[in-house]
Amino acid sequence: MDNKEQLHNTALKYEQELENWIDRKRAAVKLINSISTLLYDKSIELVLFRNVIVDQSVSEILRLHKYAKDVVNKPINVYDSAELAQIISEMDLAPSKIDIGKLAYEWQEVQGNFADKHAFLADKLSGFTQQEADTVVPKDVVLYGFGRIGRLAARELIKNTGKGQQLRLRAIVTRSNTDHDIIKRASLLRTDSVHGPFLGTIIEDLENKALVINGQIVHMIQANNPDTVDYKSFGINNALVIDNTGVFRDKEALGLHLKSNGVGNVLLTAPGKEMPNVVYGVNHLDLDVENDTLVSAASCTTNAIVPVLKVINDHLDIQKGHIETIHAYTNDQNLLDNMHKKSRRGRSAAINMVITETGAGKAVTKVIPELSDKLTANAVRVPTPNGSLAIMNLTIGKETSVDEVNSLLKDAALNGELVSQIFYSIDSELVSNDIIGNGCCSVFDSPATIVHPDKKNVVLYVWYDNEYGYTRQVMRLAKHVSSVRRPTYY
Repeated sequence: MDNKEQLHNTALKYEQELENWIDRKRAAVKLINSISTLLYDKSIELVLFRNVIVDQSVSEILRLHKYAKDVVNKPINVYDSAELAQIISEMDLAPSKIDIGKLAYEWQEVQGNFADKHAFLADKLSGFTQQEADTVVPKDVVLYGFGRIGRLAARELIKNTGKGQQLRLRAIVTRSNTDHDIIKRASLLRTDSVHGPFLGTIIEDLENKALVINGQIVHMIQANNPDTVDYKSFGINNALVIDNTGVFRDKEALGLHLKSNGVGNVLLTAPGKEMPNVVYGVNHLDLDVENDTLVSAASCTTNAIVPVLKVINDHLDIQKGHIETIHAYTNDQNLLDNMHKKSRRGRSAAINMVITETGAGKAVTKVIPELSDKLTANAVRVPTPNGSLAIMNLTIGKETSVDEVNSLLKDAALNGELVSQIFYSIDSELVSNDIIGNGCCSVFDSPATIVHPDKKNVVLYVWYDNEYGYTRQVMRLAKHVSSVRRPTYY
């Protein structure tokens, strides 16, 4: 082959590859259109191997298809995904959550058994018809407090609202609701230094003390105490109050919410005393949703470490261990050196690493009782605004290897009850900023796994978005305690 012919072939290959990429982008656009139609017209949420694909870009959709090949080991193509999603949008299905990636892979495996994709989907989603599914009555939600978690919870509640929605945000309670305060809080909801802009519209209705968020009227209510609000006067009934103030943490204090007119149950976004502490995906089925009116979603760190600890303990029998949390700084710390009631937290958060305590070790035992007295824990706050890391040094009862440990966590991330909690990362260049916005509460760093030569000591690295990943767990638990669960094909 002469040089001229080689150049021609190189140019031809370039053009073919570019055209293939453009074709895949066109298919991704079709998929995005179906995703939006299904969510807002039918309250059907599509995911791709449990990754969120609502409000994602074309490039991200294509990246997630590559993820399916590289991590899930289930190569699929965007053309099948787009066509299947289009057919689903034409079906009469109940509000549900459907993994389009799983369906696309199964179509590749069994397409010879069906006349076409229509027949395939009719078989796979036969129990999802409007007639056969239970009717979901939307639950009114009140956010009590509007800080970091409260604002992210508001974004999630608004984003997931569609026809037949499960949870609907009706009110936000703060200590003041002057016009100035409402304008400031709307601004904080619109823009976020870590999580970026809110993808929607927010209108301040100052005359009626409300925000209109993507067409939804959200009352801005003033209260100093949990038991002083008459929610029914705002048309709010049997509401779920999500308390994200962190102030009312025991049964008596948090129970004050139940004395307010229009409240049905309360969910605390912090560790709670004298109430169930729940990590969704691990022990949420132990709840009596009819009678457990006060429930804690535990802490962000507890939600990060418990799913991984459960997998290791179930298969390798944890004997003892220590967990060190490298945690982003929080509002509890000082921006500059000043007085603080706790040791070291008075020093500037932006320029110091600060050793501090964490209750995560003890909190684990409320979720996995068999680990009682086996774990110690401590924390180091570091100068990053979000994105944290738990380093788990565990002594186990069975001999193991790096390959076995990683295989156990990968299987848990892709199959079973913890697929929404554990994200299996194969990225050897992963750093804290990379996990911001990850909806899983545990991002397992598989290249970092260490196993001692004695085969009975393992060191695991688990990242977590201590704001967003935790908020997604809160939302999952909120749907569970509100009994607004949808059919899932996941």
